[in-house]
Amino acid sequence: MTQAKMPAARMAELKRLDVAHHLPGQTDYRLQAELGGSRIITHAEGCMVHDAEGNAVLDGMAGLWCVNAGYGREELARAAYEQMQQLPYYNTFFKTASEPTVRLAAAVAERLGGKLSHIFFNTSGSEANDTVLRLVRHYWAVRGQPQRRIIISRWNAYHGSTVAGASLGGMKAMHEQGDLPIPGIEHVMQPYAFGLAFGEDPAVFGARAAAAIEERILKVGPANVAAFIGEPVQGAGGVIIPPPGYWKAVEAICRKYGILLVSDEVICGFGRLGQWFGFQHFGVRPDIVSMAKGLSSGYLPISATAVSTDIVATLREAGGEFVHGFTYSGHPTCAAVALKNIEILTRERLVERTAEDSGPYLARALDRLRGHALVGEARSLGLIGGVEIVARKGSNERFSGKEGSAGPIVRDICIRRGLMVRAIRDTLVFCPPLIITHAEIDRLVDTMRAALDEAEPALRALPAAA
Repeated sequence: MTQAKMPAARMAELKRLDVAHHLPGQTDYRLQAELGGSRIITHAEGCMVHDAEGNAVLDGMAGLWCVNAGYGREELARAAYEQMQQLPYYNTFFKTASEPTVRLAAAVAERLGGKLSHIFFNTSGSEANDTVLRLVRHYWAVRGQPQRRIIISRWNAYHGSTVAGASLGGMKAMHEQGDLPIPGIEHVMQPYAFGLAFGEDPAVFGARAAAAIEERILKVGPANVAAFIGEPVQGAGGVIIPPPGYWKAVEAICRKYGILLVSDEVICGFGRLGQWFGFQHFGVRPDIVSMAKGLSSGYLPISATAVSTDIVATLREAGGEFVHGFTYSGHPTCAAVALKNIEILTRERLVERTAEDSGPYLARALDRLRGHALVGEARSLGLIGGVEIVARKGSNERFSGKEGSAGPIVRDICIRRGLMVRAIRDTLVFCPPLIITHAEIDRLVDTMRAALDEAEPALRALPAAA
């Protein structure tokens, strides 16, 4: 599929300005310059994005795990326009609130259910998790236990790019930049069965991975631990789907030691796993939930931190200001768009469709990859999945004896063939819009298979492990 190209002079100017003035996120800036600028994306519709070269690409990543309702939603643009006409912006610092902000809080709380009845709005998932850190430490201080400052997370977790978010996350490459993590953050093993427990009984491994949390609690002292934070399914860590029983065991450990349980739903929230929130799929009840991305389907930047009634009751009884917030917390235009986005997800039953139709269809379609000589595992849950690339079938051995040799090669071929996916080390990950059709799922899977076929000779020619 092709579209009209951008005039060559205009595209050249944009690429020049990109190198001269623009610093993209998560980018090797030398490579940006060597490539002569970024790929210019011009427009999008449904599940397809289009670039200045006239190429159409099936967006297997829903932007950046976020465009749940798909591109080109006129209703969302109209909601932003109408709100901007009435009240484009106001803050929540001066004992004030706007109607869309209040109504959005109620709509989110309704879908969270249980005691998760109060919502603090932010702009990004990173800010939502900054709020988690500030809030849980403030809560325990109000409770008269200020020594409860430690937050336990997992290696290869991703909780954002701010100082607090990157510290909570378990990405070692991020820790190496900026002298992170900050004090009071502990990391334990992730429930990554394919990488850490190949061949082990999943239930046994799930219990072992959960037990690592309890071991760390006991090591640092239960009286010093404030919370455990985890993504229901780790996204940027490689689409790590935990073994059966893992989350129930984690919840039991938190309750045993009186520790707050935090579910990071920045990726899993708003239908990705076939429930409104990932914790609902796993049947646990967190005390705090962070969310972003699918809240507005990425149309405007907004995030939120949901807090249980019990925590809020403690803060209200104690009184005193929670000295935390952002200029754009509760931004009325962002809230109006998010509210309309939730209306679309509800009206079109996209959450239920993911659980009942498109998610199961994707799982079946992946059977076409499972027999491939380069595929060690193809896994999915709802509309998120990962394909492990291995050097030897029936093993988890990597090419060149190290992770990250094969994934980028296959990813680049996928993109050249018109499919946007991501390589996390040697795992191809994907997370398409919830509106994806069966035909588009077939195209996604078949393109990955063709890319694996094309890449195999080059991968087999890689140097052997030292």
